[in-house]
Amino acid sequence: MPCASRSDELVFFVNGRKVMERNVDPEGTLLTFLRKNWTLLSKSWLLRLTGTKYACGRGGCGACTVMVSKHDPVSRKIRHFSVTACLMPICSLHGAAVTTVEGVGSIKTRLPPVQERIAKSHGTQCGFCTPGMVMSMYTLLRNHPQPSEEQLMEALGSNLCRCTGYRPILESGRTFCMESNSCQQKGTGKCCLDWGENDSSPLGKKSEICTKLFAKEEFQSLDPTQELIFPPELLRMAENPEKRTLTFYGERGTWISPGTLKDLLELKVKHPKAPLVLGPAMKSQGHFHPVLLSPARISELSMVTKTSDGLTIGAGCSLAQMQDILAERIAELPEEKTQTYRALLKHLRSLAGQQIRNMASLGGHVISQHCCSDLNPVLAVSNATLNLISAEGTRQIPLNEHFLAGLASADLKPEEILESVHIPHSQKWEFVSAFRQAQCQQNALPHVNAGMRVLLKEGTDSIEDLSIAYGGVGAATISAHRSCQLLLGRRWNELMLDEACRLLLDEVSLPGSAPGGRVEFKRTLVVSFLFKFYLEVLQELKKLVKLFSVPDSRHHSEVSDQFLSALEDFLVTIPQGVQTYQNVDPHQPLQDPVGRPIMHLSALKHATGEAMFCDDIPMVDKELFMALVTSINEELSRALELPEVVDVITAEDIPGTNGAEGDKLLAIDEVNCVGQIICAVVAETDVQAKRATEKIEITYEDLEPVIFTIKDAIKHNSFLCPEKKLEQGNVEEAFEKVDQILEEVHVGGQKHFYMETQRVLVIPKTEDKELDIYVSTQDPAHVQKTVSSTLNIPINRITCHVKRVGGGFGGKVGKPAVFGAIAAVGAIKTGHPIRLVLDREDDMLITGGRHPVFGKYKVGFMNNGRIKALDIECYINGGCTLDDSELVTEFLILKLENAYKIRNLRFQGRACMTNLPSNTAFRGFGFPQGALVTESCITAVAAKCGLPPEKIREKNMYKTVDKTIYKQAFNPETLIRCWNECLDKSSFYSRRMHVEEFNKKNYWKKKGIAIIPMKFSVGFAATSYHQAAALVHIYTDGSVLVTHGGNELGQGIHTKMLQVASRELKIPMSCMHISETSTATVPNTIATAASISADVNGRAVQNACQILLKRLEPIIKKHPEGTWEDWIEAAFEQRISLSATGYFRNFLNQCAFLQGLGESGMFLGSSVFFAIADAVATVDIAEDFMVQSPATPERVRMACADRFTEMVGNCLFS
Repeated sequence: MPCASRSDELVFFVNGRKVMERNVDPEGTLLTFLRKNWTLLSKSWLLRLTGTKYACGRGGCGACTVMVSKHDPVSRKIRHFSVTACLMPICSLHGAAVTTVEGVGSIKTRLPPVQERIAKSHGTQCGFCTPGMVMSMYTLLRNHPQPSEEQLMEALGSNLCRCTGYRPILESGRTFCMESNSCQQKGTGKCCLDWGENDSSPLGKKSEICTKLFAKEEFQSLDPTQELIFPPELLRMAENPEKRTLTFYGERGTWISPGTLKDLLELKVKHPKAPLVLGPAMKSQGHFHPVLLSPARISELSMVTKTSDGLTIGAGCSLAQMQDILAERIAELPEEKTQTYRALLKHLRSLAGQQIRNMASLGGHVISQHCCSDLNPVLAVSNATLNLISAEGTRQIPLNEHFLAGLASADLKPEEILESVHIPHSQKWEFVSAFRQAQCQQNALPHVNAGMRVLLKEGTDSIEDLSIAYGGVGAATISAHRSCQLLLGRRWNELMLDEACRLLLDEVSLPGSAPGGRVEFKRTLVVSFLFKFYLEVLQELKKLVKLFSVPDSRHHSEVSDQFLSALEDFLVTIPQGVQTYQNVDPHQPLQDPVGRPIMHLSALKHATGEAMFCDDIPMVDKELFMALVTSINEELSRALELPEVVDVITAEDIPGTNGAEGDKLLAIDEVNCVGQIICAVVAETDVQAKRATEKIEITYEDLEPVIFTIKDAIKHNSFLCPEKKLEQGNVEEAFEKVDQILEEVHVGGQKHFYMETQRVLVIPKTEDKELDIYVSTQDPAHVQKTVSSTLNIPINRITCHVKRVGGGFGGKVGKPAVFGAIAAVGAIKTGHPIRLVLDREDDMLITGGRHPVFGKYKVGFMNNGRIKALDIECYINGGCTLDDSELVTEFLILKLENAYKIRNLRFQGRACMTNLPSNTAFRGFGFPQGALVTESCITAVAAKCGLPPEKIREKNMYKTVDKTIYKQAFNPETLIRCWNECLDKSSFYSRRMHVEEFNKKNYWKKKGIAIIPMKFSVGFAATSYHQAAALVHIYTDGSVLVTHGGNELGQGIHTKMLQVASRELKIPMSCMHISETSTATVPNTIATAASISADVNGRAVQNACQILLKRLEPIIKKHPEGTWEDWIEAAFEQRISLSATGYFRNFLNQCAFLQGLGESGMFLGSSVFFAIADAVATVDIAEDFMVQSPATPERVRMACADRFTEMVGNCLFS
């Protein structure tokens, strides 16, 4: 509703400063408001708080977490709660106080405990997620200064980290917690994690091993009195609320916030199609609403009423408030009355994440009628009532299957709103339960969920009333009303269960084309949930019978002890682990930092939000924004027409080379996959650029054949490059001499999800066609070269700058060059700086990911498990262009043997060309997929031989110095030592016995255990990539500037380089600085990848420092008592150069002193995969079974054949 009327003034506080804003966009979010430079738009004071990060835009990662504080009109207290700024409508903040990571503390002023501890606990690597982590913890501490570990886990439950891992982050949070039950925090006795079964360490004396990364007593204490207070002005506003309606007009829509319930109801009559917005601004898949009504200021919608028959909760209460209300009511009432409340509370704990629950309202959740709603199935079976109100009066409707199906006769009228939800108490002999299955326990939509309620005739096990409702199995929540009616009067026993399963499978039917697929899995969950409910009721019935001494109780069914584990949920517990490292030699000088646990150089800036990433760079003069137009499966509607759009960049605008043959930067005439870039729109704002992409009209014609899978590619002989092959021994002859032969297949894949999406800022200079490019990349030299060829200008005119990267994992090796080149074309054509920031959807669509692999193996082995011959054929899905697929195929083949010496081997690999976005480099570079195939083979051999997998692994491992399949000599001494140490320190064999004992006693819950060896050769295939350079300057005040060719991705490479320089120059790290990685200071750099960057660049820095120190030697010898500053001043006076270039090559022979886990750590997680397979293998399954990768809940469940999977199979077959 574009309108010339003047908007009201939006008043809120940010970090203690008052914001008064009239020019707010009703479609805008808090994240956009915080990050933009609003001086250009509204003449307001400079905000631009970039510590709050954009990562997903969907509220699913927590990177944009901030704290919102509001006065609660009902409790009359200040509520502090965490929210995701990317989903918080800016107009909803009237009267609120917002605290961002910058408002918590700063390295320039005051650093509070929460920021200090996450940094000093090594809880930050790339640092992109750290501000969100800090804000989630900070909000927790504002509410609970001494939280429990469970509260800490809940607070961080929806904050993702893609590089640090959660152990050090949680460790920093645990320093605030009450005394932990975790043994490693007790401080007395011996921790179960410290030593193994033999109580000895292969590394030597215990004094050489350390587990302490920080000293808790050195941290400053938490003082809640030092935090920002709630602004008195907002408190006065809340205590004397303004009743008038506030209206905010935007370019396309209007936000109306009434001050009274009466005004809201009148507005609903006036705007019957306008939705009520009370919570996160979820993206609505193309639906645009010109008017939005916000009932946030209406206290009547947040009222809670307790009555003798139930609980009435206001529709405006957030889901987090609902959690507190239910928990309080459960504590007040006898257990028999709280069955429904307990079931709801169970689902609320896993529904979305803490930040979403803090924003989302009960009313919004119910009214959305979402097919995967977690609360609606429970509310439906519990006979909840919806209290509706309109200008005409009030009425009640049941929250039943008719309402959930959206039937007009049972739904709200356009002018009505939901005022509250009444939830009745449960009664004696009534049982209510809730179930859900999702990809993970928190922050994930369920595949299937359910609410179930049964009322038994008092003193008996006869069904008097029964209600069952499911979510996720249809377009709406489905009630199994017919089945429940047919079961009335039946006894609660096995016969009833079998009949109920049959009835439910008949009534709750899913067609093969059901949305989301997974039909067999979902149907299995339908009956599996009923079985769990059946067991739960039997257990509760047993208690009641005992409590009330019911006669004839011997006739009631009972749960076998073997089945009891089915009643136990998998609880989310705080991870247990300890990091050990070798202490430095006691004779090492104290100032020498190498080998010591030095805090990441940028850790404190990560924690305060002051670390600058690519898109945090302030807006430059005349800057324009770019958005990409990709091929999608629909025709776009209208031609380009928005006035703010400056230009459209197409392939015709490229003055030089448009990518490579078959891999164009911008498509011409033909696209080979969804997500291929066709053109780019340049506009004055990012919003207008994005909107304009939706108005470009593209017409498509289908190409044949369409190839998506590896099997399709094999069928059509569609490959990207020639076959790669390695062979040793005589495979065919060996197969003739073995006891057994197995053949099997295996598949897997993964999408890129670095926290910082692809982004670039290109700034054209005024002369000589020079460009400054600020880019998030692992390989600035590749960006530089690609831009050079695209623009047809020399490389020396282009400077690429990389300050730090918010995660890469291989996804920022090749792809950033594409985005940098397209943005550079836009900058040259328009003459303006161009900023390109991909949103998460485009990033995941365009950039591809880890190559899925189809592996076929043939293995010949003796009955004792000795493998004599192995033949593996691997096909990878490369997507529509070559990218890195040929190299990935080579690496996969080279590393397939893993840690095993098998005399007769044949490995073959092909990269398939399909109509999918090109897959690319990904951490591990083919090794995880290939090694998973090999280890699957080992596991299958173990099953055939009737031996534990670890015995087969041990038997076939390298034992003596020998040559690998790629002809390199390999000494397995370290491999064998690591293997034995892991077995010992993990108490593996005693744990194996415990697992076996547990599995014998438990039918429905199984445990597994696995240990996997790994031989990972680091480095690139091309020897020319094993080189590096560094540039070290010493200034006349003695300070040192180090520059090298590595990029800071979070691995701490800059920190390591300064450790090296500090050791070589024998001065403290505090005297040194690294500014950025730049192609202008160190040219022709190699990608930061392959786990060698710290090694080769460290040697280059070492070389440069040694050159400088050699120049200084005569001065130092002449004045040994002088200071570093004295020596430098003397050198300058004597005209000795204080700048040196260091260089290193031939990595394989000389690097060792900095090697860490790097990419190799990626495969360590396979032990979890094989532990799952180990657990599944204890179930009665087909003997040739193998869990597919990834081991999703669906695959694990369907691999465990039982009476319920059989029921589903029979039902589908019939």
